[in-house]
Amino acid sequence: MKVYGRIIFAGMYAALAVLCPDAAAQDTALFTLRDCMEYAVSNSTDVRIQQATNGDNQVARRDAILGAFTPSVSADAHVYSNFGRTIDPESNTYISTTSFNNAYSVSAGINLFNGFEAVNNLRITKTAKAMGLSQEQQIKDRVCLATIEAYCNVVYYSRLSRILQSQAETAEKSLELIKRQEQLGQKGYADIIQAEADLADKEYQLVTARNSLNDAMITLKDVMFWPITEPLEIDESIAEDALWQYEGILHDGTEKEETIDKAMNTLPDIFIAKGTMENAKMELRTAKWQIAPSLSLYAGWSTSFYTYPGQAGYATDPFWHQFRNNGGEYVQLSLSIPIFNRLSRHSNVARKKNAYTRATAEYEQKVREVEAEVSRAIQDRDGASAAFIQADRRADVQQEAYRLNTRKFEQGLISAIEFRTASDTYLNAMAERLNALLQYQIKKRVVSYYKGIHYLDQEQ
Repeated sequence: MKVYGRIIFAGMYAALAVLCPDAAAQDTALFTLRDCMEYAVSNSTDVRIQQATNGDNQVARRDAILGAFTPSVSADAHVYSNFGRTIDPESNTYISTTSFNNAYSVSAGINLFNGFEAVNNLRITKTAKAMGLSQEQQIKDRVCLATIEAYCNVVYYSRLSRILQSQAETAEKSLELIKRQEQLGQKGYADIIQAEADLADKEYQLVTARNSLNDAMITLKDVMFWPITEPLEIDESIAEDALWQYEGILHDGTEKEETIDKAMNTLPDIFIAKGTMENAKMELRTAKWQIAPSLSLYAGWSTSFYTYPGQAGYATDPFWHQFRNNGGEYVQLSLSIPIFNRLSRHSNVARKKNAYTRATAEYEQKVREVEAEVSRAIQDRDGASAAFIQADRRADVQQEAYRLNTRKFEQGLISAIEFRTASDTYLNAMAERLNALLQYQIKKRVVSYYKGIHYLDQEQ
């Protein structure tokens, strides 16, 4: 569902909540991970800022095309009145009388050769435009990854709170059982104190988990640009995947090389670094050619009109007659040869050469970083998969052990301390299983991203 649809739905939901609170609570829509990412991307200020920059790049591209293939054209008109000594345009002699003059001209000029600056600007603006689109995608990917991490944190603390809630309820029932057993003489006062301490510990852990859940929810809303004061319900099915989806996912050794090759061809970071290097190379070429002469072509047309208002002895031709007869055209071919400009052109070449060297080094560094990131991402994903499989098996065993220990405790076969130890072990196993599952969910998406699949395009 798109952003505006979400806003409309929110308004409908608010009205429904007033008129029919039960129906509103029942029809609350859950945001899936994809919904959260789409909302975050649609409302990200960083994305909007980059889109405005892309608009500037489009304008620069248009200006480069027009500058390379079209001439500059200008028109001029002026009028003036002279009240003193001046030259008569007709006799070319000085006269002392009031005169009125106006003139019109049209001129055009185009650079025939300026050191390939226009051609290089075409290439630079084309690369800059493509880099802008890659930077926009880079920002979207970064927003999506931050949303995934925040989303998984909310799911983790939400599920952990439920586990701790169940543990607190079990500890409360155990306390009631021990109190009855103490009345029957089967337990002592020390057992009651131990059970109360166990209940207090579970309630403290529950409060801490809920506080962490609230903090994680605020972080998710902040990443998504969701209104902080508005409720946000998310779909937690990401934590309910079956074990069979994760078995046998370890890949052979060729996956790393294939993923690196794919990342080099699709990753926005690589494209941006490479585009920066290519533009630096084009700018260096332009700077070198600025030392060469430049050739330009100009052409124009002009005409004028004059008269002596209020002077009986001076007769002038009518306006349209002078407009035709005084017209003139010109064509000019200009060759400019730079000789000495305090070595400014040579200094510019040196700066551009340093910029190209720096951009080349940054590109090579980015390639090296991506190779390391891909290797680390694959290793982390495989490690998270193996950890989850082991944590899942451990949780199953601890769950059965906890069930048996609960029955033994109810029958008075084990002490409260032994039961608390079994409960804590089971709690840790469930928390570690949940954490391993969510970590794998994040790591596998990162690897898919390096394979050229953007986060929004991946299967959820």
